[in-house]
Amino acid sequence: MTPEETILKKRFADLKRQSELNNRYTYSGFLNLAEQELFYQTMPQIPVQQFRLWGGFTDAERKVLRFGSPETLWYDEDFPLTCIVMKPVSVKFAEKLSHRDVLGALMNLGIERSLLGDIVIKESCCYVMCLTRIADFIMRELSRIKHTDVTCSLSETIPEDAAPDLLKLSLIVTSLRADGLVSKVFHLSRNESDLMFSRKMIFVNGREVPKSSANLKPGDVVSVRGYGKFRFSDVSHETKKGNLSVTVYKYI
Repeated sequence: MTPEETILKKRFADLKRQSELNNRYTYSGFLNLAEQELFYQTMPQIPVQQFRLWGGFTDAERKVLRFGSPETLWYDEDFPLTCIVMKPVSVKFAEKLSHRDVLGALMNLGIERSLLGDIVIKESCCYVMCLTRIADFIMRELSRIKHTDVTCSLSETIPEDAAPDLLKLSLIVTSLRADGLVSKVFHLSRNESDLMFSRKMIFVNGREVPKSSANLKPGDVVSVRGYGKFRFSDVSHETKKGNLSVTVYKYI
């Protein structure tokens, strides 16, 4: 275990203790998939009613961990999350910005990654989830991304029409094994796919997959670090050769 992971484990325990001692909600910063998995491994005995992971919208990958619940604390409160909408001052002269461009501009302001959630790029608009306490700073300081002047405004959440686009794929696979579908969706060899599993780069529904031979179920969302994610939909039919024709939706 790395020093950073040890510190994060202690942070989880401290947040839980503060919540119980003070009868209030406590929150982490945004956690990536590996950090979320570390939480599950560190505190496997915590009832699901006593914590929640939420990133501001349904398909969010980066999420904030909250200890406490209405059932245990007898009150409820919203997660301290804010969505910032970034638009170019002039659409005509705006560059096509990438996730990396937007994240780089934010990091150049000295903002820690744990304060920032998912970044969604849609046409000439960008949506950034962040902790509420950093929102005013971003609104005040961020006026340019690369060579494009931008304006920032607040939104309670990422609008539904800003949800990631999905590409429907019909694939032929020998089974519903996770490694086989990962190979097909991202055009990888089985050796490359197996290596990703061994390096703990693949997650199903936010949880690390311990075995590449694990079978997927309809509705499972598979995330591959550095490549993207897809949702397994269903098996449409079995081919004459005994293979399976499946439908997946790739996030683009």
